[in-house]
Amino acid sequence: PAVVKVLADQRSGLERQVLPPANCPVCGAPTARLEGEVALRCLGGLACPPQLAEAIIHFASRDAMDIDGLGDKYIEQLLHLGLVKDVADLYHLTTADFMRFERMGDKLAANLLSAIEASKQQELSRFIFALGIRHVGARTARLLAERFGSIEHLEQATFEELTSIRDVGPTVAASIRSFFDNPVNQGVLRRLL
Repeated sequence: PAVVKVLADQRSGLERQVLPPANCPVCGAPTARLEGEVALRCLGGLACPPQLAEAIIHFASRDAMDIDGLGDKYIEQLLHLGLVKDVADLYHLTTADFMRFERMGDKLAANLLSAIEASKQQELSRFIFALGIRHVGARTARLLAERFGSIEHLEQATFEELTSIRDVGPTVAASIRSFFDNPVNQGVLRRLL
């Protein structure tokens, strides 16, 4: 959207300022405008249902773990049924779980489980990208995979080691460290591994 013109002559004087929400309208977590950013963000992380849904959609996407057939609608159903609470739960799904979906047959359930199983063979760079680390795109994920060779080595990388990589500046390095220092992320990563 863009401002086309100002309608100052149509103001009544009864207008009131619209204040940004102090809390997320979905999960109730506090909101904040991070330094150097314009957008207001929910600080609920993966405890916020829409953020969790987007994280799983990203994880399963073609450029990430490429879980063929696991689209937005199926992810919404997985969350609605309480079958998935984080990305690691995808690898614990069964045929019976998928059969709880509307319009799900044995063949489609088998195909989804097969696609989830096949995603375990993705290269490291795609796995790093799939984790959804803030400021880490596919290109940076490739650089990190080349430099560290395993998720365990990346997880242990210091800020200085990260910033020594071409195209990884202080903001990206801080984001990577923040991701791997987060106890919730550590737990999900352990389950994924």
